[in-house]
Amino acid sequence: MSHDREVAHLHYSARRHPEFVVLEIGDDIGALIVYADVGMHGVEIEISPSSDDARRSHKEVLERMVEGRPAYAAVFDRLREGNYTLWAGGVARARDVAVLGGEIAALRLGEHAPT
Repeated sequence: MSHDREVAHLHYSARRHPEFVVLEIGDDIGALIVYADVGMHGVEIEISPSSDDARRSHKEVLERMVEGRPAYAAVFDRLREGNYTLWAGGVARARDVAVLGGEIAALRLGEHAPT
């Protein structure tokens, strides 16, 4: 990775993200919003189908504004209906998280994550 790309990547999670999130959901495709503590800002969270811990994708916990206050969240869209495991630092943090088609599920990670 070039130096410019590394710096851009670091700045991506460091800045506030005021832009809207567009979710692709419908039929058997849903989404999951993971609300986290401020201490997880910039942390990469991985998700895998509950039946296959090795098949993971990831998102970073980003700072967004919700009702005028900072909130820290990772947003997973285009998830096929089913159960999932969430990982942080290589450790399973939540198992059997249900995602339904056409719906947005939400989960809190951390003691002080917003509800």
